[in-house]
Amino acid sequence: METMVIRPLQLANYLSASISAGHPVLVTGAPGIGKSDIIAQAARTAGAEVILSHPVVSDPTDAKGLPWKVEGENVATFLPFGDLARALDSTVSTVWFLDDLGQASPAVQASFMQLLLARRVNGHILPDCVTFVAATNRRTDRAGVSGVLEPVKGRFYTILELEPSLDDWSNWAIDNDIVPELIAFLRFRPDLLSAFEPTADLTNSPTPRTWSHVSSILNYNLSRDIETLAICGAVGEGAGMEFMAFLAMYQDLPNIDAILVDPDASAIPEKPATLYALTTGLAMRANDQTFGRIAKYAQRIVDAGHGEFGALLLRDCLKRDESLIQSPDGVRLISGDLGKLISGGL
Repeated sequence: METMVIRPLQLANYLSASISAGHPVLVTGAPGIGKSDIIAQAARTAGAEVILSHPVVSDPTDAKGLPWKVEGENVATFLPFGDLARALDSTVSTVWFLDDLGQASPAVQASFMQLLLARRVNGHILPDCVTFVAATNRRTDRAGVSGVLEPVKGRFYTILELEPSLDDWSNWAIDNDIVPELIAFLRFRPDLLSAFEPTADLTNSPTPRTWSHVSSILNYNLSRDIETLAICGAVGEGAGMEFMAFLAMYQDLPNIDAILVDPDASAIPEKPATLYALTTGLAMRANDQTFGRIAKYAQRIVDAGHGEFGALLLRDCLKRDESLIQSPDGVRLISGDLGKLISGGL
């Protein structure tokens, strides 16, 4: 039976609703594609605090409480501690996030069943403000996942498999200061956004997580030989060397400052790789002073037969600063033919 596949933005929207409703959700997917980040983002959107637990390094008593003799009596009870105690004491909206649940032992998984379904364990009642969200890799990822117990799976309202999306990742990247040359490269080679391959070798695969590491490495201002080694170590030799070749081309782009000074006279590249790089770089320079000239250049890109790149450029500008659409240049843009091209791609 196939799992239900969902994109990052769709998952974030669904989780915000399910957290507000108090309904537990299980999210699956390959390593490094952003499951944990999306769950944290959805919790923030829902105004919830987060309790982060790692069942793979837990003991069953973490979810049940520690057996404890009642002082002065010949009886024992279960004493909550750690994350369980924090959850039981919660008075505001809280997400109890069980990360890497599928790597946990069957005993630890089973220890959460009462909390997930009955919302109580050993006489302790979980407040209504606490909602469970769990995440796991898949068995095929060779990430130490043996599976999730059937009774545990049945406690979740739904099980959704996260699948990376270049559009969703690009929007996230723009908001999170990922270097523009990396955004441009992955738009040119979208199949490398997530190309995880399980291996026993000590090498990395291209994933959204490892590409974000590449962005950080590029900010170290290393010499090119060291930078190349570090980037290949981050995403694997094949993807790393391909990115470095793209980076060399990116550094030889038409001068962006010259385009912003005279958009009517600047040349329009023909190669798709160069257009991806140039439009991404221009969008990063968009503000209320430059937007009108960027729009002129975008129109020239469209007139040269590259309409998708003109629309991409302007959509990225508006993604960085939505207020640009309210400027005189933005109003003129939307009322013209180029505005229809932009809206058609949104």
